[in-house]
Amino acid sequence: MAQQARAIRTRRLLLESAASVFAERGYERTTIGEILTRAGVTKGALYFHFASKEELALGVLEAQMLDVPLTPQDVKIQELVDQAYLLTHRLQRDALVRASVALALDSGASEVNRAAPFRAWIDQVSEILTVAKARGELLLHVDVTDTAEFFSGAFSGIQAMSQILCERDDLAHRVAVLLQYVLPSICTPVLLNRVDMSEDRARRLGREYDANRLRREGGGLAEVYS
Repeated sequence: MAQQARAIRTRRLLLESAASVFAERGYERTTIGEILTRAGVTKGALYFHFASKEELALGVLEAQMLDVPLTPQDVKIQELVDQAYLLTHRLQRDALVRASVALALDSGASEVNRAAPFRAWIDQVSEILTVAKARGELLLHVDVTDTAEFFSGAFSGIQAMSQILCERDDLAHRVAVLLQYVLPSICTPVLLNRVDMSEDRARRLGREYDANRLRREGGGLAEVYS
């Protein structure tokens, strides 16, 4: 277990170091040597985890996706709310996730599949909506694919605006407003009374996520947020 925890920490260190250099210099100008210097690890340690700079970049992009599963909810649409709030928390607290979003928008990273995190996010939302529709939680007119793409795009735009205006300090509130406008247009009225969209839920989910991730990475891991 100790060896596994060390491997997880080393991989995380490499991703954070790559992300910080990508953010400073852009993907195209970044070299493996600069990443090694920033991480303070050997070339062998890097290549144990990643075969190339491109693979490192893909790892950074994947950091946007949840690494701790969502807690299943009796009301499926609650999981959509929780997913949005957890990504909000991570964007506010986790430098690697912020760098991942920046890399996805880096036009110089043309050799990297920057569409992957967007596709993965849309697919996750689609999965939730598909189950919700089968359970009768959605209005009859709702198209799952269109709704998933709209919601994902709206979240992306809101987080970008929040980042520019105030370094995402108000992102939880902006996401709460998004949910308050979107969910009534897709959910049955009776269901809405059972969905918690409050900003307090966002704070509780964030604390739970942090605790679960620290346990997963070995318990003694030092704080990695900035």
